[in-house]
Amino acid sequence: MRRRALLALVGVVVAIIVTSVTGLVLQGKDEAGTGPQTRLVIDGSTPPPPAPDEGPVEGQVEGQVEGTPEETARTYLSDWATGDYESMRELVDEPPSGFADRHRQLDDALSARVVRLTPGKVIRTGEQTAEMRFTGARKVAGYGGTWDFASTLRLAVRDLSWKVLWTPAVMHPDLAEGGELVRVDKQVSAARFLTKEGHAFPHENYAEPYLAELGTRIPQPPSGTEVGWTIELRNPAQPPRVLLEKKAKAAEGTRTTVEAFTQAAAARALDPVQQPAAIVAVRASTGEVAAVADRLGGREAFTGKYAPGSTFKTVTAAALLDGGLNADSQVPCPAKYTIPNGRTIDNYQDKDHGSVTLRQAYALSCNTTFAQLAVQLVSADRLMEKAAAFGFGARLATGVGGACGSLNRPENSDALAEDSFGQGTVEASTLCMASVAAAVQSGAWHPPRLLPADVAERIEGHAQPASVPLNDTVVAGLRSLMGAVTTEGTAAGSELPEGVSGKTGTAEDWQGGPDHAWFIGYKGDLAFAVFVKHGGTGRNAAVPIAARFLRAL
Repeated sequence: MRRRALLALVGVVVAIIVTSVTGLVLQGKDEAGTGPQTRLVIDGSTPPPPAPDEGPVEGQVEGQVEGTPEETARTYLSDWATGDYESMRELVDEPPSGFADRHRQLDDALSARVVRLTPGKVIRTGEQTAEMRFTGARKVAGYGGTWDFASTLRLAVRDLSWKVLWTPAVMHPDLAEGGELVRVDKQVSAARFLTKEGHAFPHENYAEPYLAELGTRIPQPPSGTEVGWTIELRNPAQPPRVLLEKKAKAAEGTRTTVEAFTQAAAARALDPVQQPAAIVAVRASTGEVAAVADRLGGREAFTGKYAPGSTFKTVTAAALLDGGLNADSQVPCPAKYTIPNGRTIDNYQDKDHGSVTLRQAYALSCNTTFAQLAVQLVSADRLMEKAAAFGFGARLATGVGGACGSLNRPENSDALAEDSFGQGTVEASTLCMASVAAAVQSGAWHPPRLLPADVAERIEGHAQPASVPLNDTVVAGLRSLMGAVTTEGTAAGSELPEGVSGKTGTAEDWQGGPDHAWFIGYKGDLAFAVFVKHGGTGRNAAVPIAARFLRAL
């Protein structure tokens, strides 16, 4: 039977039914063959096509043009509803290659199928052109309800019959030639980590390596992962646009000790820094890591050990204070000090400050003072003992591994002098030096951790080291020394906020590179360490970072 006769017959049937009922539903089968798949809903707003013997409609060339635009549009949607893409293709003017495959591929790519098509009124736009708006709905796997869309069938007379002028926009109104609709699955791991407050970590937080490591150490819950997805429109020369989204239900998550606002402040303080750098902040009263912003690479702020330079004078000062000196004790600060039968120690820039108090020697960071006093008043065993009280050599249970610091027992005066100001064999992590500052503020060294203590111990497979209380007299003296650094010493006149106590450090790189820069300190219950690898002096490189961090809080 000729296509024209078939179209006319369909028109007659449709016309009869429309006059007696308000709708017609053409149904196919779903994938299982058990129910409706796609329905074509025709309501009374669409005029029925004319019978073959009614003559041409307005604009039709009598005796030449087959059918009407209404017949072609209705038949096209009817074929679409039943999935007869080959029949649809016959109604299209110059159909693209792979016409049927385009429809199938779109449905497959979206994990979707069309479940409803509703034609609108055909409007003549010219003597041999017309268009019809229609609406449709797709059922997308994993999405409640339907995804509705509206588009337009444009028609024109081609070779004496009405044809659909097809473009990809028929399948979706925003789809351009060469474009595609893509479904992108997004998995949310059940091993999810949150800040102490239960929030997601701030954007670009520089703690990503630590969260990734936690993901490998904390077992996945039995539920595994939740899957969400987006449907994106990707047209040529245009950025992708999300059209539909199903968000995965996130797992409750594991809370860390990290504080959201403190972490954000630490990360933003590192943003303008060109050299590799890190900030670790610790709650002095508990040892909880409040922030770790690490741009050293990997988890270097916890695991990387570097010469701490003059920040280690805090440990040496603790030994001196415990041995009978106080903050006001007069001590020498010459430009150079030669160890008996040993090497010569130089002050930074060969500065000679004469006789000063211990507080001033610490604030001015006199290498010669600490080298001389260590050789004269501090034994190797005493220095090792004090370093241990500040966590050096401790086996930490942070939840993601890490080390504090280490030093070899000095075997002679030269080694003891070098260790006294943080060179020689002394090495420490940024985490370690933050906990040193925290011990001064709180009066006790608490092992640092990134998770609740019981969780961290379970993950690490060993117990936390015990907290170590410090001598009250020593603590009072150290607080006086660290306070002087920011008021009259190497960090005075900087942009640090009021109430900050600290210690700068400039450490030689034993591998021969530029000096490392340090600044450790505390403000209130928050202790911190800033480390800039090959940054130069602590005053010039580390203190400004600390100032940005603290002023943001």
